[in-house]
Order: sequence, then structure tokens, then C-alpha cells
Amino acid sequence: MILRLDDTDVGRNTQASVDSIFEGLKWLNLGWDEEYKQSERVELHRKTAWTIFKKGLAYRDFTPAHTGDAEKSGAQGTWLFNPGAREISPGESDRRAAAGKPFALRFRVPREGAQSIRFTDAVYGEQVKLAADVEDFALLRSDGMPTYHLASCADDADLRISHIIRGQDHLSNTFKHVLIFEASGSPAPQFAHLPLLVAPDGTKLSKRRHGPVVSVTTYRDAGFLSEAFINFLCLLGWSPKNDRENMSLQELTDAFSLEGINRSNAVVNFKEPAATPEETFDPKAVWLNAEHLRGLPVENLSARLLPIVRAAGFNVTEEKMLRITPLIRERIKLLRDVLAAADFFFVDQLPPYDPVELIPQKGDAAMALKVLTRAREVLGNVAFKHDPLDQALRAAAQELGVKAGQMFQPIRVAVCGRKNAPPLFETLEVLGRETTVERIERAVGKIQ
Repeated sequence: MILRLDDTDVGRNTQASVDSIFEGLKWLNLGWDEEYKQSERVELHRKTAWTIFKKGLAYRDFTPAHTGDAEKSGAQGTWLFNPGAREISPGESDRRAAAGKPFALRFRVPREGAQSIRFTDAVYGEQVKLAADVEDFALLRSDGMPTYHLASCADDADLRISHIIRGQDHLSNTFKHVLIFEASGSPAPQFAHLPLLVAPDGTKLSKRRHGPVVSVTTYRDAGFLSEAFINFLCLLGWSPKNDRENMSLQELTDAFSLEGINRSNAVVNFKEPAATPEETFDPKAVWLNAEHLRGLPVENLSARLLPIVRAAGFNVTEEKMLRITPLIRERIKLLRDVLAAADFFFVDQLPPYDPVELIPQKGDAAMALKVLTRAREVLGNVAFKHDPLDQALRAAAQELGVKAGQMFQPIRVAVCGRKNAPPLFETLEVLGRETTVERIERAVGKIQ
């Protein structure tokens, strides 16, 4: 696989955009074998252009830009610029060029008869277009810089590219590229055009229009796993024969074929703006990420969560994170969810919460006070392991004449600051006796 930056469009080529491309590709960790910048290969492009010119298959167009001299011709009213320019004799063309008159170098598209241009696309099948419906496109601009069409074809030929897989919006360009390959004497690669990724409103995805939600690094920063994001991208416009969705990179590699690509555009169902990252991104992307998270070994997942926790300012040890991870892995869909799902493990003091949350179901403040007071006594002496905690608190509930749930809820809220939290006894184990008792004492004070 070759990574080539098509960066000859100086106006759009910025270091920030290049950095963003590399950041995204490195996070995806796809790997590539060779790396090139088109801007460093301009001499090759120009050499290819002049080789075509010397064969009589290109001509100098001295028409000043934006003069309105363009004319239409061809079966479909093809845009030919100034068709008179292609009729200038070679001698006159050389004389004007020697005099320093600026020109663009244009491909001399065949106009004789009903000649057609054809190629077979691996996705869209046989493609045919009348040559009369293709304009005399530029190879070199008037400043001597190559156009996208020329630079791409020259590099494809030089780098011995076997397959070009790109968006369906380039399908019409391929007719021009076939002409360039034929004119330069190089075999054309196999072309495969993919359906476009579109927004929910049907418009083509665009950073300018849709903002950061279409940038790969946005998904990285939101807490997606790279392997889950690749899985999601692969299912946009392609599906395996067995209709599986949760697949590893190796499984995707083994199952992939160009024949499985759909011809219709694929919708990325994001919402913008949205209240949370989970609401912003395509639900399938979030679901796949959750599935991949749950499939990771605890040690691997813990190692990915720890940097996020530490970056948020919490001083958490590897050992403690490893104990917390199994308790929250079913509760997180994105890596950054760890900060909301496990925050009470990291802070010295819980943020304020409503004391009403401490009151058990079908109980009152008096019951909550009784339960927490007894829990404080029991937890001051029992061993902080799952089974002893379970037995001691269930015995205390029976002693107080309350249901187990009515015993556990006030304790859970007291130590976690909310009702929805990981399993109680495992949570108490990780928090430890000192933190647990201290938080229950504060809860007692809230009720009193």
C-alpha cells in the first residue's frame, strides 16, 4: 500500500491539513509500505506532459484566463474552452511560447467520428463515454504546475499502481485518466469507485459544511477504538456475505471483496449539534465501539482507560484502574465514558447530590438514617471482601427488618453519589474501608 499526498493544489495545501491526515492515519494504524508527496515529483509530471505533447496529443492554449472565449461543442455541448487554440500550427505555437506568452497545456481529446472512451470499473461495471463529450482538459496550468489529472496518472504509472479505489465522484474523471494512460504508453490500473459517504440530509460529507464530526481525529478524541472505527467504516457501503457486523481487522481483511460493495451512497447518521458525544455520532458506530470495548481483555482495556483518567487530573495507579475496569466495562460505550462511569472512584469527596436519593424505595428518611447508621457500624469491622460484605449487610438488613434492596440503595448513593452505579460489594472493595465509612458518615449528616 502506498500513501501519496496529492498536494499539488497549493491553495488548499496547508501544513495543518497534512498533519490532520497523518494523525488520523497513524491512529487507524493501517500501515503503509511507501510514502510520497506529489509536490516533490513535479518534474516527473512535467516530463510526462511534454512526452504527450511531442506525440501531438496535447497543445498549448494561449487563451487568457477568464476572457469568456470558451465555446461549446460536442454531442452534449462539451466545454472546449477556445477550440481555435488547438488549431494553431506547431510553428506558431513554438513562436508564441518562445516569446514568453503564457499558456496552459491541454490534452487534445479525439474529435473524429463517434470515438468512445471505455473502461471496466470493479464496482460499477462497463463505463463508456463519447470522446466528443469530454473537454480538452488541462495537463499543465499556465504557471507550469501539473493538474490533478496529470499528476495522479504520472505517479500511478511511475509507482506501478495496480488498483485505484476512490470515491464515486471521481468516476467521470477516469475517462480523462484513461486517455492520459494511453497517450503516455502506460497500462491503466484497475479502477474501483466506491459509493459516497453522505450526511443524513443526503449531502456529501464535507469538513467545511459538517464540521469536526467528519474528521477521523474527532472520533479518536471522543474515545473510539481505532479497530472499532475501522469496523464501522468498512460497513459503510459494503457488507460481508454472512451479514456479520462486529468484526476484527483480520476478519474484515479475510472477508473483503470489491464485489461486495454497494452502488448506492452510504449515510452516516450523525447529529449536530448534540448534547453528548454518544448522541452526536452514528448509533451503529457507538454500538460497535461498545462491542469492541467489551471484547478487549481487562488488562488491555484498563491500559487504554488509564491515560484518559490521568489526563483528567486524577492520580490513579495501574493496580487500582485494573480493579475498576471490570466493574464499568459494561457501562461504557466510548473510552471517555470512564470519567462519568467511574468518577466516584477517583475523587476524594463526592460532588453534591440530592439527599432524597438516599431514601430507599417504599421507605422514608428515618429508614435511610437507620440503615446508614447500622451500615457504618457493620462496615467498620467486617473484612472488605465481596462475600463478607455481602453476608454482613444482608444480616444487618434482616436485623433491621428491611429488604436487602432497601439496605443497599442508601449505601450505594452514599458512596457513589447516585443510584446507578456498578455492583455494590465490588465497589466497596475498591473504595476501601476508610473512604466508604467516611462517605456514609457524610450521608448520615445530610439526612440529619
